[in-house]
Amino acid sequence: MTGNHLFQRLRKKWRFVAIVLAATAISCIIGTLMARNPQRSDNPAATAALQVHNLNQSLTVNPLVKEVGNDRTAFNLDRTVEKLLTVLESQEKLLTFVPPEQFQGTTVFEGKVKDSEKVIALTVDDGPWPEITEQMLDIFKQNDVKATFFWLGKSIENSPEIARRVVAQGHAIGNHTWHHWYDPMDAATAADEIDRTAKLIYETTGVKTSFFRPPGGVLNNGLAKYAKEQNYAVVMWSVTSADTDPRAQPSAFVKNVLKGAKPGAIVLMHDGGGDRSRTIKALPEMIAGLKKQGYRFVTIPELLEMQEQA
Repeated sequence: MTGNHLFQRLRKKWRFVAIVLAATAISCIIGTLMARNPQRSDNPAATAALQVHNLNQSLTVNPLVKEVGNDRTAFNLDRTVEKLLTVLESQEKLLTFVPPEQFQGTTVFEGKVKDSEKVIALTVDDGPWPEITEQMLDIFKQNDVKATFFWLGKSIENSPEIARRVVAQGHAIGNHTWHHWYDPMDAATAADEIDRTAKLIYETTGVKTSFFRPPGGVLNNGLAKYAKEQNYAVVMWSVTSADTDPRAQPSAFVKNVLKGAKPGAIVLMHDGGGDRSRTIKALPEMIAGLKKQGYRFVTIPELLEMQEQA
């Protein structure tokens, strides 16, 4: 065997080894993503994980693949790794909610869209919450609606499986602090309220979000200031269902939303913080009424992307 031929054989072997190592590493990464989000039935990472598993199986048990000098085998492995990397990129985008640059560090009350763009964003605060959030998810799924959930750290801590289900069904996520405090706080406390929640959101679901809603809509207690410094979009609302009113009937929630709806509106509702069964009763009629008016439903990230493009 000539020196040149030996060199070519060695080069192909090392290339093959590099591809195998890359595939194994990707498998580990995808496994981590799936562990954070095990209930996702339409998770592209699940498909990728299966591909990696099949690839590893072929590498270890298929005698036809043992010929590492085969250029065609190396080419197919290259293509497999490339596809897996593409899946990982799409999964990362799916689980990352970042506002367009023009909205980073700003406060948003509604989307500025054309009157002909009949879109509306439903937002849900204070969860995830046992039973209520799950019932809400069922209603959203039945009506093909995607919403934006602003989560409390303490609620995620109590209901991590529900949090994963929210993400699995394709809804957007925002940060709503850990304790839902209204009172003024120093910079360190404000940072802990937001950063601690962001950390738990990521550890529980794999989601990274730069959307923030201050509890009670309070903008001057230190929380919104810190969020803006961290390039969050501080998301308020333009229409409230008023579903925290202890005396109101579900029909009043529906009336409030249908009356206040307009293109680009952001609607406030709640799934946590107490008994929200009246919200659950109102939600199907609310969605039906908005659809009858010609509205389609978007998440907050989608709404701001539409405004940026406009």
